[in-house]
Amino acid sequence: MHRQNRYLVALMAVLLLAACKEDEPAPFTPDPLDEQLVQVLTDVSQGVGPDLFLLPAPEALGSIPQDPRNPLTPEKVALGKLLFHETGLALTPKNPMGAGTYSCASCHFASAGFQAGRHQGIGEGGQGFGVNGEGRHRDANFSVIELDVQPIRSPSALNSAFQIVTLWNGQFGAKGPNEGTEYAWVPGSKPEVNHLGFHGLESQAIEGLGIHRLVTDRETLENLGYKEMFDQAFPGLPQEERYSRITAGLAIAAYERTLMANEAPFQQWLRGEKQALSSLEKEGAILFFGKGQCGSCHSGPALNSMEFYALGMNDMFDCPEETFQTPVDAPTDLGRGGFTGRPEDVYKFKVPQLYNLKDSPFYGHGASFRSVRDVVVYKNNAQPENPDVPASQLAEEFSPLGLSDPEIEAITAFLENALHDPNLKRYEPESILSGLCFPNNDPQSRVDLGCE
Repeated sequence: MHRQNRYLVALMAVLLLAACKEDEPAPFTPDPLDEQLVQVLTDVSQGVGPDLFLLPAPEALGSIPQDPRNPLTPEKVALGKLLFHETGLALTPKNPMGAGTYSCASCHFASAGFQAGRHQGIGEGGQGFGVNGEGRHRDANFSVIELDVQPIRSPSALNSAFQIVTLWNGQFGAKGPNEGTEYAWVPGSKPEVNHLGFHGLESQAIEGLGIHRLVTDRETLENLGYKEMFDQAFPGLPQEERYSRITAGLAIAAYERTLMANEAPFQQWLRGEKQALSSLEKEGAILFFGKGQCGSCHSGPALNSMEFYALGMNDMFDCPEETFQTPVDAPTDLGRGGFTGRPEDVYKFKVPQLYNLKDSPFYGHGASFRSVRDVVVYKNNAQPENPDVPASQLAEEFSPLGLSDPEIEAITAFLENALHDPNLKRYEPESILSGLCFPNNDPQSRVDLGCE
């Protein structure tokens, strides 16, 4: 009996050990693709490594690039978040019917990757929203001249903290590339705002409030309920300076600086979650930063740069869809040269950030491409589509890459999926103080957005 007990105890021990082994996770096997991607990121970053591409968390204000004259604070960001979406500021429209119907977010809203949801954004004079901005069109009650549109593709506000000058031509901002362009900041021009000495986001936000006729005087802000938030955001300013287009612009810029696509799978991979990317996406990233040579222009956390290049893309007036206020001789179509007046800058446009591209399927300064893959193919073939751009202006980097179809598919997968943050709605307020609908508040948009 004693021997039998010992046998049972031994048997139970063997069974327990076997059960424990079954529960143990399989040993981790390193993916060679991860090792290759680390190496290519190290190479393209000149030895810095993957950390060069990390986006900060939006709440880590001290880690976000900022204008020293506009330090980020939670109170300022909270105020800017509301002002950016506040349709109640639209009180001086071109057409009385446009009052209270649009906001900054009309052309830069979260679900479209903080771009417009159509080829040409429409603020005042637009009607409807559709599912993702694609249903917005001209309201027949507005003449073409009364429409609030831009003759160029609306740039994304996402990851915008990583640019010191803004817009495709870089005309906003007093520092960095714009040092030495003071001659172009002439009275009455949009770049005149650069004389205030702020960086691009701040300058653009301040000027944009005026361009789009958004009212931010003390009376309006008090009526809408924003006075206390201005007091909290700018406690060090005297009362006579605290409620203005400048302070409103600084708050909006502060908010824009926190718009980080840091939940994208590539960002998760950079933080050590190696399963966040599929094998195809890893292959695409290796090609993007390696054979595709994309990393020579698209670098850093936002995969952008403050450089300007001519790639021979078409302009907005070439779009097959109807466009408004897009003359063939628009200075914006000259890119950087339209701002600086320098012949060497003509047809050169700023390198854009690359996150959440698929949220709004229009690409290039003229919205001339309708899929990410089309852009990859275009750069692979390096055949300019715009006959107005002389070969002498084309970037040296714009040359055939020799990518195969499977390689193009892999790069496209990386761009569309690995760089897509699925949760940008976290940057939208639940409501604005006016109680109005946003990003648009015209009758049809209120229906489309479920505000009624």
